[in-house]
Amino acid sequence: MVSDRQNIAAGTQQPEKFDVIIVGAGISGIGSATLLRKHCPDLSFAILEALEGHGGTWLIHKYPGTRSDSDLFTFGYGFKPWTGQPIASRDQILDYLGDAIADAGLGPSIRYGHSVTSADWSSETASWRLTVERKDADDVVEMEASFLWMCQGYYRHEKGYTPRWPGMDRFKGQIIHPQHWPEGLDLAGKNVTVIGSGATAATLIPALADRCAHVTMLQRTPTYFAAGRNADALAEELRRLDVDPTWVHEIMRRKVVRDRADLLDRAQSSPDKLKAMLIGGVQALLPAGFDVERHFTPPYRPLQQRVAFVPDGDLFKAISAGKASVVTDTISTFDDTGIVLDSGERIDADVVITATGFDMAVMGEIPFSIDGAPVNFAQTVTYRGIMFTGIPNMAWVYGYGHYSWTLRADLVAGFVCRLLDHMHKSGASSVMPVLRPEDQGMELKPWVDTDYLNPGYLLRSLDRLPRRGDTPEWQHSQDYFYESQAIPAIDLTDPVFAYNYRPVQREAAGMGHHETMRKAG
Repeated sequence: MVSDRQNIAAGTQQPEKFDVIIVGAGISGIGSATLLRKHCPDLSFAILEALEGHGGTWLIHKYPGTRSDSDLFTFGYGFKPWTGQPIASRDQILDYLGDAIADAGLGPSIRYGHSVTSADWSSETASWRLTVERKDADDVVEMEASFLWMCQGYYRHEKGYTPRWPGMDRFKGQIIHPQHWPEGLDLAGKNVTVIGSGATAATLIPALADRCAHVTMLQRTPTYFAAGRNADALAEELRRLDVDPTWVHEIMRRKVVRDRADLLDRAQSSPDKLKAMLIGGVQALLPAGFDVERHFTPPYRPLQQRVAFVPDGDLFKAISAGKASVVTDTISTFDDTGIVLDSGERIDADVVITATGFDMAVMGEIPFSIDGAPVNFAQTVTYRGIMFTGIPNMAWVYGYGHYSWTLRADLVAGFVCRLLDHMHKSGASSVMPVLRPEDQGMELKPWVDTDYLNPGYLLRSLDRLPRRGDTPEWQHSQDYFYESQAIPAIDLTDPVFAYNYRPVQREAAGMGHHETMRKAG
C-alpha cells in the first residue's frame, strides 16, 4: 500500500506531460502506439500498463492450452504479417507482440507497473490529469496528456466471474478460475470438473485430459462449435509458392473477413441450415450414439454468441477417447467432495474449474471526472463506439463480437491519428462529439443490439455502458465491411464534432476570446 507521505509527495511533483497517453500495452495499445508513431511522429506519448509486462490478456491467462479463439491473420495487425498457424498459443502471441514493440521502438515509451487510478479533465488547461500508482516505486504520481486513448481491454484482470453456488464453502477440494491459474498445479490422479462450455472450457479440457484421472465438462447450456484443421489450404499454397509474407498476410486477412461475413449472412438468412451444419460437423467427430441433441445443440441461433473453433477437433478427440465427458445440467449444491445437480445426479470432483467468464471493466473501472464532476458513462451517447458525448479528447478501443478484435482496433487507430492531425493543423485544443439538432430526441438504446450479440459479460454490464442512438454515427456497428469504409471516410469538420480552440487561434480566425465548447445535447 502506498504510504501517506508518498501520496502527499505526489501532489508536490510537477506532472509529466505528453500529447497522448495510451492506457494498456496489450494488443490494442501496442497497435495504436505503432500507428500513432507512424502517422503523428511529432506527438509525444507514453503507454501506461498496470501489469509487469506486455500482452494484457495473454500475460494474465496462463491456464493449460491457452490459445487464441480467432485466427491470427485478422487478430494480428495489418502492418505485421503473421507467418504461423491460424490459431496460436499464448507464447506465440506474446512473442508476436514483443516483436511488434521492438519493430516500432516502443519499449522506452511503455511504463510497466503503472496503474491509472483516476482521470480528471481540466477545461482550463485542455488536458487530462491522471493519478497513477507506480508499483516498483511504491508511490503515486500525476501525469498529464492532451489526449487520452483507452486501450486497456474490456474485462477485469484482478478477478474472473464465478457465480456463487450453494455449498461452495463446504467443498474440500480446490475451486479455480482459469484467469488465476495456480503455478505448479498437480492434477495427476484427480477428477476435474470444468464448469462452462465456451472457448476457455473447450481449450482447457483437451489440455487437461492427459494430466488428470478424468475431466468433466459441466454446462448449463450448450455452445456452438466448429472444428477443423489448424491450417489454411490457401495460406499453405501461397507459402509453398514463396509469395511475399506481406502479400500472404493481406490475402488471408481478406479471405478470413469474407468467410466470416458469409457466415454472419447465413446466420441471419438461413439460421436453421447453419445450425444443422454446425451440429452435424460436431456429430461426425463423436462416437455413434453420443447424445448430441442434449450436449451440443444450443437453444439460441448460431452466432448470437461466438462460435468456438476447436483446432484439429481436440476437444472431441478427448471425449471420444473416454478421457473427458459432458454433463448438461444445473447445479443444486456443492458438497464435501463434488457437485449435486438439479436432476439428482452427482459429480465427484477433486478440483473444480470455473470457466464461467469474466466481469467487464468499463473504461478500466477508472473514475473519470470533468472539471471535478464525476462522469457516468451510462449517461453518455457513443459516437461510433469510439468517443462519447460530453467527454473531450478521449477515445476508447472496443472491438467486434464476431470479427477479430484487432480489425476494429486498427480502424479506430486510423481515425484517432487523423483526428489528432486535424486538431494540430487547425489549432484545436479539444474535441468531443455532440448531439446535433437533428439528433435531439432520438431513441436511446443499450450499447449493442442484444438480439444480435449477447454474451454474459456484456449483458451483466449494459447498465454501466454508454447508450447508442438510431443512426450510424451514434452506434457501435458490428459490421466490419461497413466500418472499413465508413470510419476512414469520417468528415472531421462535421458538426457532430465540437472543437475548442486555443486563444491565439480564436483571434486569428476572428472568434471571440470567450468562445466555449458546445456542450453535448
